[in-house]
Amino acid sequence: MKLATHYLGLKLRNPLIVGASPFSDNTHVACQLQDAGAAAIVMRSLFEEQIDAEQRALTHHVETAAESTSEATSYFPAFEEYQLTPDRYLRQLEQLKASLTIPVIASLNGYRPGGWTDYARRFETAGADAIELNLYQLTTDPEVSGDEVEADMLETVKSVTTSVKIPVAVKLSAFHTSPAQFASSLEHAGAAGVVVFNRFYQPDFNIEELEVEPQLKLSDSSDLLLRLRWLAILSPHVRGSLGATGGVHTSEDVVKALLAGAHGVQLVSVLLKHGPRIITSLLNGLQEWMTQRGYQSVDELRGTMNLRRCPDPAAYERANYQRILQSWRV
Repeated sequence: MKLATHYLGLKLRNPLIVGASPFSDNTHVACQLQDAGAAAIVMRSLFEEQIDAEQRALTHHVETAAESTSEATSYFPAFEEYQLTPDRYLRQLEQLKASLTIPVIASLNGYRPGGWTDYARRFETAGADAIELNLYQLTTDPEVSGDEVEADMLETVKSVTTSVKIPVAVKLSAFHTSPAQFASSLEHAGAAGVVVFNRFYQPDFNIEELEVEPQLKLSDSSDLLLRLRWLAILSPHVRGSLGATGGVHTSEDVVKALLAGAHGVQLVSVLLKHGPRIITSLLNGLQEWMTQRGYQSVDELRGTMNLRRCPDPAAYERANYQRILQSWRV
Protein backbone atom coordinates (compact mmCIF):
# COMPACT_ATOMS: atom_id res chain seq x y z
CA MET A 1 0.00 0.00 0.00
CA LYS A 2 1.31 3.43 -0.98
CA LEU A 3 0.70 6.30 1.44
CA ALA A 4 3.14 8.60 -0.37
CA THR A 5 1.79 11.88 -1.72
CA HIS A 6 3.08 14.96 -3.50
CA TYR A 7 2.51 18.28 -1.76
CA LEU A 8 3.86 21.56 -3.19
CA GLY A 9 6.05 19.48 -5.47
CA LEU A 10 7.61 17.74 -2.48
CA LYS A 11 7.36 13.97 -2.23
CA LEU A 12 6.04 13.07 1.22
CA ARG A 13 5.98 9.59 2.68
CA ASN A 14 2.35 10.12 3.74
CA PRO A 15 -0.15 13.02 3.88
CA LEU A 16 0.27 13.91 7.57
CA ILE A 17 2.00 17.24 8.16
CA VAL A 18 2.65 18.97 11.48
CA GLY A 19 1.01 22.38 11.07
CA ALA A 20 2.41 25.74 12.18
CA SER A 21 2.79 25.46 15.94
CA PRO A 22 5.26 25.46 18.86
CA PHE A 23 6.37 21.93 17.94
CA SER A 24 8.97 23.35 15.58
CA ASP A 25 10.61 25.34 18.38
CA ASN A 26 12.18 22.23 19.91
CA THR A 27 14.38 20.13 17.65
CA HIS A 28 14.08 17.07 19.91
CA VAL A 29 10.28 17.22 19.78
CA ALA A 30 10.40 17.69 16.00
CA CYS A 31 12.50 14.52 15.75
CA GLN A 32 9.91 12.66 17.85
CA LEU A 33 7.19 13.79 15.45
CA GLN A 34 9.26 12.60 12.51
CA ASP A 35 9.86 9.23 14.17
CA ALA A 36 6.13 8.88 14.85
CA GLY A 37 5.43 9.25 11.15
CA ALA A 38 5.07 12.96 10.36
CA ALA A 39 5.85 13.54 6.70
CA ALA A 40 6.72 17.25 6.98
CA ILE A 41 6.67 20.05 9.54
CA VAL A 42 5.55 23.65 9.22
CA MET A 43 7.33 26.09 11.52
CA ARG A 44 5.39 28.57 13.60
CA SER A 45 4.77 31.86 11.80
CA LEU A 46 7.12 34.79 11.63
CA PHE A 47 4.82 37.82 11.72
CA GLU A 48 4.83 40.95 9.60
CA GLU A 49 4.51 43.11 12.75
CA GLN A 50 7.40 41.26 14.37
CA ILE A 51 9.71 41.85 11.42
CA ASP A 52 8.68 45.50 11.13
CA ALA A 53 9.32 46.02 14.85
CA GLU A 54 12.84 44.64 14.55
CA GLN A 55 13.57 46.74 11.50
CA ARG A 56 12.41 49.89 13.30
CA ALA A 57 14.54 49.03 16.29
CA LEU A 58 17.60 48.55 14.12
CA THR A 59 17.15 51.72 12.11
CA HIS A 60 15.70 53.88 14.93
CA HIS A 61 12.83 54.95 12.74
CA VAL A 62 9.76 56.48 14.29
CA GLU A 63 6.52 54.54 14.53
CA THR A 64 4.44 54.30 11.38
CA ALA A 65 1.17 56.15 11.10
CA ALA A 66 -0.80 52.94 11.44
CA GLU A 67 0.69 52.47 14.91
CA SER A 68 0.91 56.08 15.96
CA THR A 69 -0.90 55.68 19.29
CA SER A 70 0.10 53.70 22.35
CA GLU A 71 -3.35 52.11 22.31
CA ALA A 72 -2.83 50.74 18.81
CA THR A 73 0.62 49.30 19.50
CA SER A 74 -0.52 47.77 22.79
CA TYR A 75 -2.79 45.40 20.93
CA PHE A 76 0.22 43.46 19.63
CA PRO A 77 2.72 41.45 21.69
CA ALA A 78 5.84 43.28 22.79
CA PHE A 79 8.87 42.35 20.70
CA GLU A 80 10.30 40.20 23.50
CA GLU A 81 7.02 38.27 23.83
CA TYR A 82 7.47 36.54 20.47
CA GLN A 83 8.87 33.04 20.93
CA LEU A 84 11.40 33.38 18.11
CA THR A 85 13.03 36.61 16.98
CA PRO A 86 13.63 36.81 13.22
CA ASP A 87 17.31 35.90 13.66
CA ARG A 88 16.52 33.02 16.03
CA TYR A 89 13.87 31.83 13.60
CA LEU A 90 16.45 31.47 10.85
CA ARG A 91 18.83 29.66 13.21
CA GLN A 92 16.06 27.28 14.29
CA LEU A 93 15.21 26.61 10.64
CA GLU A 94 18.84 25.67 10.01
CA GLN A 95 18.88 23.39 13.07
CA LEU A 96 15.70 21.63 11.98
CA LYS A 97 17.11 21.07 8.51
CA ALA A 98 20.28 19.63 10.04
CA SER A 99 18.33 17.27 12.33
CA LEU A 100 15.39 16.12 10.21
CA THR A 101 15.11 14.17 6.98
CA ILE A 102 11.52 15.28 6.30
CA PRO A 103 10.76 18.62 4.58
CA VAL A 104 10.69 21.76 6.72
CA ILE A 105 8.24 24.46 5.65
CA ALA A 106 8.83 27.99 6.93
CA SER A 107 5.85 30.24 7.62
CA LEU A 108 5.30 33.95 7.04
CA ASN A 109 2.19 35.65 8.44
CA GLY A 110 1.03 39.02 7.15
CA TYR A 111 -1.61 40.77 5.10
CA ARG A 112 -0.22 43.70 3.14
CA PRO A 113 2.67 44.23 0.74
CA GLY A 114 5.90 45.38 2.37
CA GLY A 115 9.54 44.79 3.14
CA TRP A 116 8.72 41.95 5.53
CA THR A 117 8.28 39.64 2.55
CA ASP A 118 12.05 39.82 1.98
CA TYR A 119 12.32 37.16 4.68
CA ALA A 120 11.13 34.63 2.12
CA ARG A 121 14.58 34.81 0.51
CA ARG A 122 16.22 34.35 3.89
CA PHE A 123 14.09 31.27 4.50
CA GLU A 124 15.24 29.84 1.20
CA THR A 125 18.89 30.57 1.99
CA ALA A 126 18.51 28.92 5.42
CA GLY A 127 17.31 25.73 3.73
CA ALA A 128 13.51 25.82 3.84
CA ASP A 129 11.93 23.31 1.48
CA ALA A 130 8.85 25.49 0.99
CA ILE A 131 7.06 28.51 2.46
CA GLU A 132 3.56 28.74 3.85
CA LEU A 133 2.28 32.31 3.49
CA ASN A 134 -0.52 32.89 5.99
CA LEU A 135 -2.70 35.80 4.83
CA TYR A 136 -4.46 36.50 8.11
CA GLN A 137 -6.54 39.67 8.08
CA LEU A 138 -9.85 40.90 9.44
CA THR A 139 -10.87 44.04 7.54
CA THR A 140 -12.92 46.43 9.67
CA ASP A 141 -12.60 49.66 7.67
CA PRO A 142 -15.92 50.24 5.84
CA GLU A 143 -14.06 52.28 3.22
CA VAL A 144 -11.97 49.30 2.13
CA SER A 145 -13.60 47.02 -0.45
CA GLY A 146 -13.15 43.29 -0.81
CA ASP A 147 -11.47 43.86 -4.17
CA GLU A 148 -8.86 46.10 -2.52
CA VAL A 149 -8.16 43.53 0.18
CA GLU A 150 -7.67 40.73 -2.33
CA ALA A 151 -5.57 42.93 -4.62
CA ASP A 152 -3.16 43.59 -1.73
CA MET A 153 -3.05 39.88 -0.95
CA LEU A 154 -2.28 38.98 -4.55
CA GLU A 155 0.47 41.60 -4.67
CA THR A 156 1.94 40.13 -1.50
CA VAL A 157 1.83 36.61 -2.91
CA LYS A 158 3.46 37.70 -6.16
CA SER A 159 6.18 39.55 -4.23
CA VAL A 160 7.03 36.35 -2.35
CA THR A 161 6.73 33.85 -5.19
CA THR A 162 8.86 35.89 -7.57
CA SER A 163 11.63 36.30 -4.99
CA VAL A 164 12.24 32.59 -4.32
CA LYS A 165 12.61 29.35 -6.23
CA ILE A 166 11.07 27.11 -3.56
CA PRO A 167 7.30 26.49 -3.66
CA VAL A 168 4.93 28.79 -1.78
CA ALA A 169 1.56 27.74 -0.36
CA VAL A 170 -1.02 30.35 0.64
CA LYS A 171 -3.03 29.76 3.79
CA LEU A 172 -6.45 31.37 3.46
CA SER A 173 -9.38 32.30 5.62
CA ALA A 174 -12.89 31.20 4.70
CA PHE A 175 -14.09 34.81 4.51
CA HIS A 176 -13.83 35.47 0.79
CA THR A 177 -16.82 36.13 -1.44
CA SER A 178 -15.60 33.65 -4.05
CA PRO A 179 -12.86 31.40 -2.62
CA ALA A 180 -12.74 29.30 -5.79
CA GLN A 181 -12.04 32.33 -7.99
CA PHE A 182 -9.52 33.70 -5.51
CA ALA A 183 -7.68 30.38 -5.35
CA SER A 184 -7.35 30.52 -9.14
CA SER A 185 -5.98 34.07 -8.89
CA LEU A 186 -3.45 32.92 -6.30
CA GLU A 187 -2.18 30.29 -8.72
CA HIS A 188 -1.78 32.93 -11.40
CA ALA A 189 0.24 34.95 -8.85
CA GLY A 190 2.60 32.00 -8.46
CA ALA A 191 1.21 30.03 -5.53
CA ALA A 192 1.99 26.31 -5.67
CA GLY A 193 -0.88 25.43 -3.38
CA VAL A 194 -3.67 26.61 -1.12
CA VAL A 195 -4.22 25.67 2.54
CA VAL A 196 -7.76 25.87 3.93
CA PHE A 197 -8.36 27.46 6.37
CA ASN A 198 -6.56 29.51 9.00
CA ARG A 199 -8.47 29.76 12.26
CA PHE A 200 -9.75 33.07 13.57
CA TYR A 201 -9.39 32.91 17.34
CA GLN A 202 -12.39 34.79 18.67
CA PRO A 203 -11.78 37.06 21.68
CA ASP A 204 -14.22 37.15 24.58
CA PHE A 205 -15.55 40.04 26.67
CA ASN A 206 -14.66 40.30 30.35
CA ILE A 207 -17.77 42.01 31.72
CA GLU A 208 -16.19 42.58 35.12
CA GLU A 209 -13.07 44.39 33.92
CA LEU A 210 -14.70 45.61 30.68
CA GLU A 211 -11.81 44.28 28.65
CA VAL A 212 -11.45 42.18 25.55
CA GLU A 213 -9.67 38.94 26.41
CA PRO A 214 -7.88 36.73 23.88
CA GLN A 215 -8.61 33.04 24.27
CA LEU A 216 -7.36 29.82 22.77
CA LYS A 217 -9.72 26.96 22.08
CA LEU A 218 -8.31 23.92 20.37
CA SER A 219 -10.20 22.59 17.38
CA ASP A 220 -12.40 19.50 17.28
CA SER A 221 -13.67 17.36 14.42
CA SER A 222 -16.66 19.65 13.83
CA ASP A 223 -14.24 22.34 12.61
CA LEU A 224 -13.32 20.06 9.70
CA LEU A 225 -16.75 20.32 8.06
CA LEU A 226 -16.15 23.77 6.56
CA ARG A 227 -12.79 22.58 5.21
CA LEU A 228 -14.35 19.51 3.63
CA ARG A 229 -16.92 21.56 1.76
CA TRP A 230 -14.34 23.90 0.25
CA LEU A 231 -11.78 21.20 -0.45
CA ALA A 232 -14.47 19.38 -2.41
CA ILE A 233 -15.30 22.57 -4.33
CA LEU A 234 -11.69 23.57 -5.01
CA SER A 235 -10.34 20.13 -5.80
CA PRO A 236 -11.55 19.88 -9.42
CA HIS A 237 -10.31 23.37 -10.28
CA VAL A 238 -7.02 23.95 -8.42
CA ARG A 239 -3.99 22.73 -10.38
CA GLY A 240 -1.61 22.90 -7.44
CA SER A 241 -1.71 21.30 -4.02
CA LEU A 242 -4.51 21.51 -1.49
CA GLY A 243 -3.80 21.42 2.22
CA ALA A 244 -6.37 20.82 4.95
CA THR A 245 -5.85 22.35 8.36
CA GLY A 246 -8.22 22.60 11.29
CA GLY A 247 -10.36 19.86 12.80
CA VAL A 248 -8.41 16.70 11.97
CA HIS A 249 -8.46 14.53 15.10
CA THR A 250 -9.16 10.96 13.96
CA SER A 251 -8.14 8.64 11.15
CA GLU A 252 -11.68 9.08 9.80
CA ASP A 253 -11.02 12.83 9.60
CA VAL A 254 -7.86 12.16 7.60
CA VAL A 255 -9.82 9.93 5.20
CA LYS A 256 -12.51 12.59 4.75
CA ALA A 257 -9.95 15.29 3.94
CA LEU A 258 -8.33 13.06 1.33
CA LEU A 259 -11.68 12.09 -0.20
CA ALA A 260 -12.49 15.80 -0.52
CA GLY A 261 -9.25 16.37 -2.42
CA ALA A 262 -6.48 17.24 0.07
CA HIS A 263 -2.87 16.42 -0.80
CA GLY A 264 -1.62 17.23 2.69
CA VAL A 265 -3.43 17.07 6.04
CA GLN A 266 -2.08 19.30 8.80
CA LEU A 267 -2.24 18.40 12.49
CA VAL A 268 -1.88 20.71 15.49
CA SER A 269 -4.64 20.51 18.12
CA VAL A 270 -4.67 16.71 18.14
CA LEU A 271 -0.90 16.73 18.76
CA LEU A 272 -1.25 19.26 21.58
CA LYS A 273 -3.85 17.00 23.17
CA HIS A 274 -2.23 13.60 22.65
CA GLY A 275 1.43 14.07 21.75
CA PRO A 276 3.51 12.75 18.82
CA ARG A 277 2.44 9.09 19.08
CA ILE A 278 -1.07 9.93 17.85
CA ILE A 279 0.44 10.27 14.35
CA THR A 280 1.22 6.55 14.29
CA SER A 281 -2.34 5.77 15.35
CA LEU A 282 -3.79 8.03 12.62
CA LEU A 283 -1.62 6.38 9.95
CA ASN A 284 -2.61 2.90 11.13
CA GLY A 285 -6.26 3.88 10.96
CA LEU A 286 -5.82 5.28 7.45
CA GLN A 287 -4.12 2.08 6.26
CA GLU A 288 -6.82 -0.09 7.82
CA TRP A 289 -9.60 1.91 6.13
CA MET A 290 -7.85 1.72 2.76
CA THR A 291 -7.24 -2.01 3.09
CA GLN A 292 -10.87 -2.74 3.93
CA ARG A 293 -12.02 -0.90 0.80
CA GLY A 294 -9.37 -2.11 -1.59
CA TYR A 295 -7.49 1.16 -2.12
CA GLN A 296 -3.86 0.64 -3.09
CA SER A 297 -2.68 4.23 -2.77
CA VAL A 298 -3.59 7.64 -1.40
CA ASP A 299 -3.58 8.97 -4.97
CA GLU A 300 -6.33 6.50 -5.84
CA LEU A 301 -8.78 7.75 -3.23
CA ARG A 302 -7.94 11.47 -3.31
CA GLY A 303 -10.81 13.61 -4.52
CA THR A 304 -13.27 10.77 -5.09
CA MET A 305 -15.90 12.73 -3.14
CA ASN A 306 -15.21 16.18 -4.59
CA LEU A 307 -17.85 18.06 -6.56
CA ARG A 308 -16.56 17.23 -10.04
CA ARG A 309 -19.46 14.86 -10.55
CA CYS A 310 -21.99 17.49 -9.48
CA PRO A 311 -22.99 19.72 -12.44
CA ASP A 312 -24.10 22.61 -10.21
CA PRO A 313 -22.44 22.59 -6.76
CA ALA A 314 -24.20 25.83 -5.79
CA ALA A 315 -27.59 24.22 -6.36
CA TYR A 316 -26.47 21.16 -4.41
CA GLU A 317 -25.44 23.37 -1.51
CA ARG A 318 -28.81 25.16 -1.46
CA ALA A 319 -30.66 21.86 -1.66
CA ASN A 320 -28.64 20.52 1.27
CA TYR A 321 -29.33 23.72 3.22
CA GLN A 322 -33.07 23.51 2.60
CA ARG A 323 -33.24 19.82 3.44
CA ILE A 324 -31.54 20.38 6.78
CA LEU A 325 -33.87 23.24 7.70
CA GLN A 326 -36.94 21.20 6.76
CA SER A 327 -35.78 18.40 9.04
CA TRP A 328 -36.20 20.57 12.14
CA ARG A 329 -39.20 19.80 14.33
CA VAL A 330 -40.52 21.47 17.46
